[in-house]
Amino acid sequence: MYDVLKGIDMKRSQQVIRAQMRKSWKPTVTIMAIILVSGCSDNGKTMNIYANVPDCIDDNPGYSNVCRAAYQDAVDSAASTAPKYDSRDDCNHEFGYNSCIRAPQNDWFMPAMAGFMFGRAINNQPYYQQPIFSSTYPGSSYYGSWISSDGYSYGKKGRYSKVYVPKDHLKQKPAVTKTISRGGFGSKVAAKSSWSRSSSKGWGG
Repeated sequence: MYDVLKGIDMKRSQQVIRAQMRKSWKPTVTIMAIILVSGCSDNGKTMNIYANVPDCIDDNPGYSNVCRAAYQDAVDSAASTAPKYDSRDDCNHEFGYNSCIRAPQNDWFMPAMAGFMFGRAINNQPYYQQPIFSSTYPGSSYYGSWISSDGYSYGKKGRYSKVYVPKDHLKQKPAVTKTISRGGFGSKVAAKSSWSRSSSKGWGG
């Protein structure tokens, strides 16, 4: 009789332990699911990058004036936010020969704008824009790629590109108030391309 009761107690103990183990796993699974969902959604936007205004107009029939306005705003933004160098040679070394121009109102040099990012009706505005640059120097680590003024890479340069832009990238770019040395912009692009984006800073200040 004792052995029978002992067997019953052991079965009950095992059932209780299994029930506790099942309960202990549920919060862990739920927490992991929340992390995965929040990590995949950052309220970013799909944008287009165009090499010129006609390409923007062809892709957005009926928005010719918006394309022109966005392009001109991008040109104005580039003058303020593009990386700046003390010499043309330093700029050429990163962006390619005949790809750099003198910065407005300064003796600095900056890369010429290679294209512009464009999106319609973004952040309660009729359009979103930002200047995009590219290097024609084969020795550059971002040769032939679309690059923002603060060092983010959006893939290979083409006549037209559709890209996903995280929410943090949509913020206004800081104005550049100092020059950088040769290789400085390339190292910034490399750092941001290796997923250190949240801790990277722009060229302003």
